[in-house]
Amino acid sequence: MEILPFLLWPFVASLILTGIHAYLGVHVVERGVIFVDLALAQIAALGATIAILVGMDPHGRGAYWLSLAFTFIGAAIFAFARTRRGHIPQACSTTSSVTNSC
Repeated sequence: MEILPFLLWPFVASLILTGIHAYLGVHVVERGVIFVDLALAQIAALGATIAILVGMDPHGRGAYWLSLAFTFIGAAIFAFARTRRGHIPQACSTTSSVTNSC
């Protein structure tokens, strides 16, 4: 019975996190930006790949900053595509296809 007081705070934290994720998940689905995070991760990987192809150290700062720059550029493209078209999921699938083909 000593374990119950130990598990009280992790249980409370899991309830709070469940509520936060449910609330934010509803807003993500309402906005229609479901797979943008996956597309941005693939764009960051593309930036890291290009950094390696250029000859940078994969674990160095140059590769990090190039990957971060690619991510910011991708986020800006998604932001502007959202205001013009109002629909991002096709753009994400197109970006995923282009990134995966590289």
